[in-house]
Amino acid sequence: MGRRFGGIGAPAPAVSVRVIVSPASEVVAEGHEAERGADFARRFLASHRISGGARIVVERSIPAHAGLGSGTQLGLSIARALAELYRVAATPEDLARAVGRAKRSAVGTWTFAGGGFVVEGGRRLGHDDDVGPLLARQPLPSSWRCVLAVPDSAPGVSGAMEAQAFAELPVPDERDVERVSHLVLMGMLPSVIEGDLETFGAALSEVQEINGRWFSHAQGGMFAPGPSAEIIRLMRDSGAPGVGQSSWGPSVYAIVDGDDAAASLSKRIRDRYDHRVSVYAGAFPSAGSVFSRG
Repeated sequence: MGRRFGGIGAPAPAVSVRVIVSPASEVVAEGHEAERGADFARRFLASHRISGGARIVVERSIPAHAGLGSGTQLGLSIARALAELYRVAATPEDLARAVGRAKRSAVGTWTFAGGGFVVEGGRRLGHDDDVGPLLARQPLPSSWRCVLAVPDSAPGVSGAMEAQAFAELPVPDERDVERVSHLVLMGMLPSVIEGDLETFGAALSEVQEINGRWFSHAQGGMFAPGPSAEIIRLMRDSGAPGVGQSSWGPSVYAIVDGDDAAASLSKRIRDRYDHRVSVYAGAFPSAGSVFSRG
C-alpha cells in the first residue's frame, strides 16, 4: 500500500504534562526534563525563524522512556505554548514537525490534539516529513476505565535504539496486517461506538499479541523485559476484558468497566508489587491539550 506504521491509541489517565512559557531574550528552562524542554523550544523557534527566546518551566512531566509518549507530549506542549506566545498559526502536524516528533507514530500527536480513541494512517513511503493522518477519533464510553501500571524497571526502547529497531524490522506477514486492520475497523471502532467492552477488549488483546510478535526481536519477547508480562497475566487473570503494552513499555494497561473494577485491579497490582510498580487509574480523557494565558 506504500505506507508504514499507522497506529491506535488513547490518552492515559492521571499522567500529564504542565508547562509555563513566558517571553525571554534567550531560551532558559527549569523543572522536570529542563534540558529536553529547552531543546524542543530551540527547535520550534528555529523552524519558524523566530529570533526571540522563552523561559520554560516544566512543572509536571510524564515518566520518561516508559512507553507513554513523554517526549511527544512535552515537545508538543512547549511547541503549542510558543506558538501562542509568538502568535504562530500551527496545526497539530505543524507542531509535531517543528519539534521533530511523529516520525513513526502519530498517535501521541492526535491524542494531544483531541483525546479519545484515535486511529492514524501511518506515513507514505519516501515522505519522511509526513505525519500520519487522523483516520478516526471516537470518545470512549464514560464508564470505561484504564488501569495503567508503570514498573520501575529497565527503560523501554527509545532514541537511537528505537530508530535502529525500526530500521531492522522485518516486513510483517500480509495476513497479520490484514487481521489487525480487520480487528481495528470491524472490531474496535464499532465496539467503542456501541459501548461493547468485551468485544473491544478481545480485539485489543489480539492486536497486542500480533504486535508483540512483530517487535519481539527488538524487545526480547512479546512484552518488554522485566515484570511487564507478569503484570499483564495478573490483569487477565483478574478478568480485565482488554490488556496491552503501551508502545515499547515497560508500561502496561488494562481496560475495565467502572470505578469498582478499576479500584479492585489497582489494589491487586499494588499488593503484589508494592513500590516497584506505580499504578494510575481513571477515565480516559475526552479532550486534548488545554492552553490558558496567565
